[in-house]
Amino acid sequence: QVQLMESGGGLVQAGGSLRLSCAASGRIFSINYMAWYRQTPGKQRELVAQITSGGNTNYADSVKGRFTISRDSAEKKVYLQMDSLKPEDTGVYSCNVHALALPDGVRDYWGQGTQVTVSS
Repeated sequence: QVQLMESGGGLVQAGGSLRLSCAASGRIFSINYMAWYRQTPGKQRELVAQITSGGNTNYADSVKGRFTISRDSAEKKVYLQMDSLKPEDTGVYSCNVHALALPDGVRDYWGQGTQVTVSS
């Protein structure tokens, strides 16, 4: 079964930086894309950043120029470098991987989430 292990969340002051990491493990044959989502109270979960197997990236407008997503395909890891953090970036950040794996086939897999809190 695919497992996603996230790390790197925490408390930081506005203007500071954090780096999130996510490592995928299990019987994974291929990964189409990897992404980070965030959930804030009262709002729907939103896509923060996504990176495809070809290295193409996509960012939410609210984080463009401040966040950078990257991946280590060989290690099945994805990272989110978050700079110039703002209080509105506060939320639970979850790793998402769209992959072909056993026993569930092609589907989205999710991590449990890591809390990011930005104080003003």
